[in-house]
Amino acid sequence: MTFPGLFSDSLVVDQLDKISLSFLVDDLEVRRGGCGANIAFGLAVLGQRPVLIGAVGEDFADYRSWLERHGVDCSGVHTSETKHTARFVCTTDRSHAQIATFYAGAMSEAREIELAPIHDRSGGWGIVLIGPDDPEGMVRHTEECRSRGYRFAADPSQQLAWADGDLIRRLIDGAAYLFSNEYEAALTEKKTGWSAGEIAERVGTRVVTRGAAGVTVFEEDGSVLEVPAIAGIDAVDPTGVGDAFRAGFLAGLALELGHEQCAQLGCTLAAGVVETTGTQEYRLDRAGLLARLGVQYGDEAARIVDDALPAL
Repeated sequence: MTFPGLFSDSLVVDQLDKISLSFLVDDLEVRRGGCGANIAFGLAVLGQRPVLIGAVGEDFADYRSWLERHGVDCSGVHTSETKHTARFVCTTDRSHAQIATFYAGAMSEAREIELAPIHDRSGGWGIVLIGPDDPEGMVRHTEECRSRGYRFAADPSQQLAWADGDLIRRLIDGAAYLFSNEYEAALTEKKTGWSAGEIAERVGTRVVTRGAAGVTVFEEDGSVLEVPAIAGIDAVDPTGVGDAFRAGFLAGLALELGHEQCAQLGCTLAAGVVETTGTQEYRLDRAGLLARLGVQYGDEAARIVDDALPAL
């Protein structure tokens, strides 16, 4: 929601302990979101068949229809009988100050989901991405992946801020891939007490996004790949950009591309998202995607992706 005034005009410093305010907003936008759904959507539009796993409320029906219509398998989504789907409600004033509330709701029931039945029903999967979710659910799913031998990628992102070192260590140890941005990578080292080298001994490939500076991929053999971001972006809304990058990178893995091409595909999809308001409102066509990738990374890079990419 957008408030045309300033929050600060309504705040009385010596009365904050008695605060009771309401703001008349002149704009309301309801957008689809959630890291898991955003990533699954991106994978689907790139021709993959992702299985979304998480917990929602009965108010999820329209969203489920949207995702399924775009190719996301929602058979692994648990529906709560008592709680609404998680949501983030934010009001922004004209100075871009924000007052926001996050409702976890049905997300807490993700801890009740067992992966094996979904795995067997869906015919298996190449990798499980464990993104920010109910903390107990994240731990349960990580431990199940280890015990059942499912290859998994750790992507705790927003949950790192409140998680302690022990929890973070349990979430990343043994991951085939560890996704983070620069700040999250530093926070992981600080909270776990593990150095970058010690983390490298416990995970396979580390993928660190650096915003406009691009992406760094730390390979298992110790080599480092630097992939620049797409240049000349007309940035509109950064929400969901990291999710789009992950979708592109994971789609590249499914297509058996090298990590450099995976990162290039991720950056190209992310560029389209940052130029669009909303996380799943972008439009994607094969020719445009490959042309943009080719301009930034070269004709050979575009040819490699073109040869592997299915119909969109």
